[in-house]
Amino acid sequence: MKVLLIEDEPKMVQTLKKGLEEHQIEVDFALDGITGLMLSDQSEYAVIISDIILPGGVTGLDVIRQIRYKGNQTPVILLTALGLTDDKIAGFDAGADDYLTKPFEFRELLVRIKALSRRKNGNFANQSILRYADIELNLDAKTCTRSGLNILLTPREFALLEYFLRNSNRVISKSEISEKVWNLDFDTGTNVVEVYVNFLRKKLEKGFNQKVIHTQFKNGYILRTEE
Repeated sequence: MKVLLIEDEPKMVQTLKKGLEEHQIEVDFALDGITGLMLSDQSEYAVIISDIILPGGVTGLDVIRQIRYKGNQTPVILLTALGLTDDKIAGFDAGADDYLTKPFEFRELLVRIKALSRRKNGNFANQSILRYADIELNLDAKTCTRSGLNILLTPREFALLEYFLRNSNRVISKSEISEKVWNLDFDTGTNVVEVYVNFLRKKLEKGFNQKVIHTQFKNGYILRTEE
């Protein structure tokens, strides 16, 4: 496995590179976003790991946006000291797959790298179109429709809806969503899950009489049509 590390702190680069290589993970690294973008174009990586605040005028969020614009779907983990809910939402909206706040334990980063690399290698069911009631999600074209109307979703909203569709008519807890969609241990101090469920609910239900995402008090959420 080979990963790309974009981090401007040389000591952290050295520490992470050494730790990952001890687990048979090859590491290319860049000390700024511009170099990181160049490397992402030149090689194929299992995972890209990036800080948000980088020198040279190209941030970690810029890196994600640009590689996604080019069609590069390599999983991205953001490593950053920015840990507010709004910071996490900005990262996920840019196209990040995971978010780890500094300081962090190395073994946690290692677990998340392995989880994302398995996802890239096809551990999810190989279906290109998911449907439930009048909702259709095209995983290849990255499009969503309801009753034939296009609904624009951010990458994180798209991933959340995909999980709901794969688990329709079943109550899904916040901790399960956090783990399966964000690859994060559930943090009771953040409301990221609630925020994104509300974002998705508004987009799916605006202009429609029938609700599809329901809150189960103290249990989580369920995708189902109303009786």
